[in-house]
Parts: sequence; structure tokens; C-alpha cells
Amino acid sequence: MSKKAVLIIDDEENMRHMLKIMLEKSGYAAHGASDGLVALDMMQSEIFDVILCDIKMPKMGGMEFLAQAIKTYPEKTYIMMSAYGTMDSALEAIKNGAYDYISKPFRKNEVLLTLKKAEERERLKDENRRLKTKIDEIEKKYSFNNIIARSEAMAKIFDLVRKVADHKTTVLITGESGTGKELIAKALHSNSHRSSKPMVAINCGGIPDNLLESELFGYKKGAFTDAVKDKPGQFEEANRGSIFLDEIGELPLTLQVKLLRVLQEGEITPLGGTRAEKIDVRVIAATSKNLAMEVSEGRFREDLYYRINVMTIHLPPLRERKGDIPLLAGYFIDCFNKKLGKEIEGLSSETMPLLMSYLWPGNVRELENLIERALLLANGRWITPDELPLDIKNKRSFPEIDVKDIFSIKEASRRLQKELITKALNETAGNRTKAAKLLEISRPMLLSRIKEYGL
Repeated sequence: MSKKAVLIIDDEENMRHMLKIMLEKSGYAAHGASDGLVALDMMQSEIFDVILCDIKMPKMGGMEFLAQAIKTYPEKTYIMMSAYGTMDSALEAIKNGAYDYISKPFRKNEVLLTLKKAEERERLKDENRRLKTKIDEIEKKYSFNNIIARSEAMAKIFDLVRKVADHKTTVLITGESGTGKELIAKALHSNSHRSSKPMVAINCGGIPDNLLESELFGYKKGAFTDAVKDKPGQFEEANRGSIFLDEIGELPLTLQVKLLRVLQEGEITPLGGTRAEKIDVRVIAATSKNLAMEVSEGRFREDLYYRINVMTIHLPPLRERKGDIPLLAGYFIDCFNKKLGKEIEGLSSETMPLLMSYLWPGNVRELENLIERALLLANGRWITPDELPLDIKNKRSFPEIDVKDIFSIKEASRRLQKELITKALNETAGNRTKAAKLLEISRPMLLSRIKEYGL
């Protein structure tokens, strides 16, 4: 291990000689300079770890030296030596970037202790730099715009987002509920040249049909009874930015025609308006439905489907990328530790296998909710199976339905949805708003399914 190099700057030769001998006996490589000018010349050709500098010197004093040296060598450790009567100058030097000061006359141990403290500070700084580099590498490898993943499937999606983000191409994000479709939409927007402009998100299934048109396209004064002034719609709010149409499969057919015109012509007509208005909006849509099936059954326009399906990004369910579960669980534990003021260290050895064997019908959102619940219930330092819901402890992800006589995936899906809705309604004593939250669908969608299945 190489010796730490110390530069001693003092106009008194006896002081330089004494400090040089003392430091060399203690394992340092010591060098001397008679004033600040000589020291600056030496620093150009030699590397010093620590600079011991007197404040009062001819030609160039310690304060002037510090001001010039710290501009060129800010990473060095500067320790000022101050005789009695110059204490204010020593404190001023610390404000200007010096690490510490020593008062003359000083004892041998005082000098060595100050140097050891400086070395410890540098060691901690190096350690923090290495740790930050390691964290940055982990985040770069496993994180993309707050989306945490390390699976190959998600890495391909991140790469695709980077490639298409800066283009106006309409993107359709597909995947089950809870897979993070809105996060991908945000990543598309934030990695584009539109990132300085707004990204407006609207849930097409969460707004009643009679209000959705005015919400999307705005209205003019007098368009209806309560329209006392003009109101811009979400498309106008998103002008020169992006609009995220979540659950686009819930969009009524009448509005699908208007959306098609926006995509084809780049213009909107507010409710009650007589003239079309030009807009520049990048459309990102998402759905948990099979839109091709919706088209075949007449619930979604074929021309609109092909218009929004220019670029598709499909998010795989969590059960198909189980390698992400430990990473996501650790991330959510850190988040909720901060939010809830807890100090949970992680998952117990019995808990992780249960999470890995579960099928996660609610995907990442279900895992996030589970971790928050577990942290609230946990008493010790670890999350144990006692803090998990019964379905996970019993390794059940879905209600048990009889499919022996079924070959149709569509019919099996209908039965499963009916079972889940029935279970949610029983769990909430018939409260449809709470049941919709449990099912992670909009209330209008739940009401539609209740009617469809005759519940």
C-alpha cells in the first residue's frame, strides 16, 4: 500500500523540517514548500493527498493559496495551520473549503489525529462514491422510469419504449389489469421530445358515457344547460404533449368515430362547436381487453382498431416473469418502510416461496398492495407467512371452477369472471363500489358485467 503524500507549506524552515520528520516516522511521505507560489508549482508536477498550510506567509499567504488551489484541485484535503491571533482567519478558511485547522503551537498527537480524521473522511467519501456507483448500476440495469424489472421480457419492452418514444406513432399497450400499463405510457412520454409538455391520462371506463365526450373534446358556451362558458377538453389540454386513453375498449361506439377523426385529421370539434380545431397530440392507448375479439363481436370499430394498433406493447402478467417478484418485493418494502416509518428488513425464508408459487391475478398492483398490508401487520424485522392473505398461504390464486366440460377459452373466462365478481360482491356485502376496487376494474365495467352475467 503506497504512503499518503503530505505537502507542508510554511515559511519557517524549522517548522517544515520538524513536521517532515514527524510525519515520515508515522508512515507518511512528506514534502515541503516555503510559500503558496512554490506549493502551486509543486502541485502541478506531483500528487499530494493532504496539504498542511500555514496562514501567515510572505509572497503568497495561506488564504490566497487556498483560494487558487481549491479551484484547480477541489478534491484535495486542505488543513490550515493557525498561530494565536489568527483564529478568525482559520474559521474563514474552513468556510472557503479547508477541511480543518490546527492551532500553533501544536502537539505531535494533535497533527496526527487531524490527519487520521481526514483519511477517514476520504475513505467514507470513496465508499459512498462506490456505493452510489453500484446503486446507479443496479438502477440502470433493473429500473426504467420507475418500472422495476430484470426479466428478459421486460428488458425487451424497455428497449422498444426507447425506440418508439420520440415518434408520434400511436401506441397500444395491452396486458392484464395491474401490469403497469400507465407506467409504460409515462415512460413513452418522458423519453420523448414532448416530455416538457403535459401528459393527460383519462380512464375511458371510469366516466359515464354522457360526460365522456365533453371530457375528451371540451364544449362551447351554450352547448347544454350548464355550459355557461367554454371549457377545453383533455385533448386540448394535452396539445403538443401526450394523451393516455386507458381502457380504450370501454369507449362507446359513437365516440370511437370522433377519436378516429382525431387520429386521421389531427383535429377536434368541441361539443356545441361548429368548427374543427387543429391539435398536435401523441395518443397512447391501453386495454386489458382482447380488442380483436371486441372487433369481431361488433363492440369496437375495425378501422379505429387498426389506427391505434400501429405499435403494440404487450405487458406480460407477473406469473410469466416470476424472476421480477423478489426485486419488486424488495423495492416495495423500501418504499413502504419510508412511507409508514417501519424498519422491515425483508421477507422470511418461508415467505418468498409462497410469493413465487402464487399466480398473481392482480399482477404488480396486487403485490404492491400485499407488501403494504404485510408491513402494517408485521411485528418483527421480517415479513412472515402470518402476514399474508389466506389465498396465498393456501396457494390459491383463482376460485375453483369446473372446466371439465369446457373447450372454449372464452366460456372459461366468462365463468371465471362471474365467480370473481360473485366472490367480490359477497366479500363487500353487495357494495358495488368496493367490489370494483377489489376486482381492480371501473364501477361502470362492473355494472356492465353484473348485467351481462345476470348477477
